[in-house]
Amino acid sequence: MPSITSLIRFAALLTAAVAVPTPVDGELLERATGTDTAKRTTCTVNSVASAADLSGCSAVIITAFTVPAGDTITLAAASGATITQTGDITFAKTTAAGPLITFDTDNVVYNGGDHNINGNGADYWDGQGTDGGSTKPHPFVKFKGYGTFEDVTILNSPAQAISVGTTGTTVIQGITVNNAAGNTDSLGANTDGFDISASDVTLSKNVVTNQDDCVAINSGSSIVIEDMTCTGSHGISIGSIASDKTVSGVKIARNTITGGLYGLRIKVDSDATDASVSDITYEANILSGITEYGVLITQSYPDNDGTPGTGAPITDVNFTGGTTTVSVGSSAYTLVIDCGACSGTWDFSDLDATGGKGHIIASNKAVISGGTY
Repeated sequence: MPSITSLIRFAALLTAAVAVPTPVDGELLERATGTDTAKRTTCTVNSVASAADLSGCSAVIITAFTVPAGDTITLAAASGATITQTGDITFAKTTAAGPLITFDTDNVVYNGGDHNINGNGADYWDGQGTDGGSTKPHPFVKFKGYGTFEDVTILNSPAQAISVGTTGTTVIQGITVNNAAGNTDSLGANTDGFDISASDVTLSKNVVTNQDDCVAINSGSSIVIEDMTCTGSHGISIGSIASDKTVSGVKIARNTITGGLYGLRIKVDSDATDASVSDITYEANILSGITEYGVLITQSYPDNDGTPGTGAPITDVNFTGGTTTVSVGSSAYTLVIDCGACSGTWDFSDLDATGGKGHIIASNKAVISGGTY
């Protein structure tokens, strides 16, 4: 018969064996294949500190929190991560330089859940934008990495709202940039909606209310701007194009632009060299209430119509695929072309621009075919 001591030892061994956790099937698979379990982690961001290291997170949940003065955020999760916002992110007035929040995840799916990223722009606005007055962090938001960004409101950015510097195919949709409060006493300035320096980008069904460009494409190729709503802005611009910058393969389609100084622009710096703009198509856009220039194509920037430069040629600009209608105020121009180095035959057959003082065409070697303006 076993002794009492032997029985106690056996019981202890049995208890220890039961206490050892048994791997679940997934864990066994991960041990066998070497899969990193950390990259399957769901992480919560509810403070600046909790956003510091998300490299092992494949799902990120952002809850409501305030970013203190002096702090910035970079959300750099594992490749292929989902980032979901469930509350507002609010930034205190800060002396930090922009961007104040950067999304830097490859192949990301970011959904803002119709919440706000609030820059408290009224704490900075003084009518001078980034040209003077109080120091304004800009851009407010930066999209890096690549993927899908959707369904968030960028509210009251101090200056430029969203900078797009993505590195792969990217879709940005259902985003609202709301700087309407900057209209009060004309205090908001340089509040661009989207500034793009990237290729393979689609902006779709976004809504912008601001005091500067709704969209500005500064460099890149294979870019689509579609079904946007721009109110009180400077319209949709290519440029300004600086030296060594190229924009090509852009389609601007079915956008509604209401009010503001400009409708559609191509603006090239007068001193730009080794730069170019080519293959630009405007399709079925609706512009109304424009107070200065309905369509402006200039190589005299920052002048609207001045002495154009010749170091950044423009070719292949077309209004096709559906009528773009332009209605301007009594003191505005329907169409101004101010070229020093433009060439090719430009098909304007689907441009219908009316009102104002008419047009000024100085198209250099470009031949304008068709259209009403």
